[in-house]
Amino acid sequence: MSTPNATTAIKPRRLVLDMPEYHPPLAGRNALRLDFNENTLAPSPRVLDRLRQVTAEDLTKYPEREPVERKVAAHLGLDPAQVLLTNGVDEAIHLICCTFLEEGDEAIVCTPSFFMYDVSVSMMTRGLVRIQADETLEFPFERFLAAINERTKLIIVASPNNPTGATVTRAQMLAIANAAPNSVLMADEAYFHFHGETVLDDLASTPNLVVARTFSKAYGLANLRLGMLVGNAEVMSYLRKTSSPYNVNGVALDCLSVAIEDDAYIAWYAEQIRVGRERMMAGLSELGVGYFPSAANFVLMKIGPLHKELVAAMRRRDVLLRDRSADPGCDGYVRITIGVGDQVSQGLEALKASFEEIGWKPQRGFSTTESKTPREFE
Repeated sequence: MSTPNATTAIKPRRLVLDMPEYHPPLAGRNALRLDFNENTLAPSPRVLDRLRQVTAEDLTKYPEREPVERKVAAHLGLDPAQVLLTNGVDEAIHLICCTFLEEGDEAIVCTPSFFMYDVSVSMMTRGLVRIQADETLEFPFERFLAAINERTKLIIVASPNNPTGATVTRAQMLAIANAAPNSVLMADEAYFHFHGETVLDDLASTPNLVVARTFSKAYGLANLRLGMLVGNAEVMSYLRKTSSPYNVNGVALDCLSVAIEDDAYIAWYAEQIRVGRERMMAGLSELGVGYFPSAANFVLMKIGPLHKELVAAMRRRDVLLRDRSADPGCDGYVRITIGVGDQVSQGLEALKASFEEIGWKPQRGFSTTESKTPREFE
């Protein structure tokens, strides 16, 4: 008697079938990594020192997250009950959605932005509301505010935003939180260190505000998968309940405990990126490349129809870029991560040579000058 094929009989929830998938193009990255907004150099030297001290017995133990959460809380001047460490910001987004969204609820995001918002929200509800930015790619504050209603249960705003580099002011962020007191507002500050403006100090007066941070960017710990959520203690207790108690591995926790102590290294690296960002934008202007002023560790360029050819030509020169043409409103756009020192020079030299190879010319109808909006991050 034949057995039915189990793969045809078992199905997941309907929302899982319908949700989008995220496929990061991570294969073959043995080149200058100007594609994923990672730290392009190294973490603090203290991290490598700590890794060398890991013993075989250490690997046999279940990780203890709470002692390191206490250290992070003290570093930020917060109560430990306000801090939850996560397996990268990806898990933080997942936990927010699982904890606060039910079918029929609405969640508001701005597009283009980090695609994992769409993935995690769509797993819980069909009520994903996308507010599309206009051609300036600046945050559509008024339309975003107007989308809030009684069904809104979650709002996610990134500042600086990926892939645009645009920012949302503190006043705008608080206005959104105040307009939706029954909703959770997650302020994604993954690129905080390259911008400097935060709403972390507003947590006490804004109970529905949760701040997400990552240790993958300035801290250079992307491979260890470390992020965090910070917010009102009661709100955080719900997220802690949803989270696995062993979601962050012990090696990552050990490394984080020393990485947060090296403020001098983080300040140095962030300054390298700020200087490199200005050099990159000035270099792009000289090449006639349209771009969007950025407060993050990357710049979004408008390349046009030859965007795929540019990415391929740069790879041949051992420099990786990220094609963002699939993002809403970003057709023909390519993102370049800001490296340190000579990495910026290498990126610009490779761009010039690649443009010549593919026959690229400056595009009409797209200014290479900066936005008229004041750049508050300077």
